[in-house]
Amino acid sequence: MNVADSQRAASALEHLGYESTSHAELADVIVLNTCVVRQSAEDKAYSHLGEMRRLKSKNPKLVINLMGCLVGVKNNALLRKRFPFVDVFSAPSDIAPLITYLTQEETRAVEDSQLNKRYSLMDEELILPLYQRGNLVSAFVPIVLGCSHACTFCIIPYRRGVERSRPVRDILAEARALVNQGVKEITLLGQIVDRYGKDLGDGMSLAGLLYQLQEIDELQRIRFLTSHPSYLSDELLDAVAELPKVMPHIEVPIQAGDDEILTAMRRGYTAEEYRRLIEKIRQKLNRKLPGVSIATDIIVGFPGESEQQFQRTYDLLEDLRLDVAHLARYSPRPGTVSARNMDDDVPEKEKMGRFRQLEDLQKQITSEINAQYLGKTVEILFEEKARGRWMGRTPTNKIVFAESDQELIGKILPVTITWSGPWSMQGRITSEVTMFTMPLR
Repeated sequence: MNVADSQRAASALEHLGYESTSHAELADVIVLNTCVVRQSAEDKAYSHLGEMRRLKSKNPKLVINLMGCLVGVKNNALLRKRFPFVDVFSAPSDIAPLITYLTQEETRAVEDSQLNKRYSLMDEELILPLYQRGNLVSAFVPIVLGCSHACTFCIIPYRRGVERSRPVRDILAEARALVNQGVKEITLLGQIVDRYGKDLGDGMSLAGLLYQLQEIDELQRIRFLTSHPSYLSDELLDAVAELPKVMPHIEVPIQAGDDEILTAMRRGYTAEEYRRLIEKIRQKLNRKLPGVSIATDIIVGFPGESEQQFQRTYDLLEDLRLDVAHLARYSPRPGTVSARNMDDDVPEKEKMGRFRQLEDLQKQITSEINAQYLGKTVEILFEEKARGRWMGRTPTNKIVFAESDQELIGKILPVTITWSGPWSMQGRITSEVTMFTMPLR
């Protein structure tokens, strides 16, 4: 979501005539977009603000915009007092304050009717991106802002506000605008993306939105994240199975494999219910592409987590053999229920030990899954060139590198996998596509 917000800010600035620079010392405007989901991310934001203070002292005309979850959706007077050198404070996904500040400043200095006309294009829909930088193959499209589920460990509802679904017409207009600029793949975003439409009152759902996006010409691939186990409906899974452009990759976090911990987290399901959901996903989506990929999130060291409770999480991950596990050590966030009412009683050393155990297990599982691709041919959408090789992704969201002297950005080509590892694969571009199916796990 922060990547999408940053892209919107950059596009809005380009719309006003600004160009990006890789050297902060040369900038006229700096936007610092922040995340506070864990303490380490918040500490990094404060460190960058220290650097911004130094740059501002050297260049008083420099405009500094602090954006994102550090600011939050409420007026943060403490931040304004602590960082008086910051010119503009922007809530998550809200670029309006920065645009207003810059246009007011420049309008006072420049009497130019055409310039003012360009500013007015931003008034009605400030979150519709332009992406004028080009060469963007895959783009994020937020469809649900904020969250109202309020897991006990999560700070998102406090910083990004209540759940709000964007109107279908806005999402479709954004998707068409992106496709017109060369984008081949969009990823729909929401803190709980499968709750899309529940607050709109018009019967629209994520599945219904997918059917409408499927009709956009030149749009090649559609993804969505992140799903919640309690809202991942049969209707949505059937849409993924039936729609050719929707990729067979599901991100559905479990967070923990012990029922007591899940209850304390206020997740709303049991470990057994999650196991049955994974079985259902594979049954429904394997008819589209055997070997559908599934990703999850896990937090270790939640307050009160015993060794036995952690072992249940380990056993679940070992049994389900998911493609990806995003791992995190519990970090208490101010204002959340767990921070207010629960003791952070798992020592940091123990958290790290549990983290490493799951990391090693998942590395082994992913290595074995990816090894099944060896010698198979898959369609790769190439996104960029990195270190002399082209990088792209399979329909199941696995990274593949290939060599070619041709320009491959935005092309979907058959690639035969010649090497596999836990984090990526390498392949050879071939002239013919063989139907690739993976063994059922």
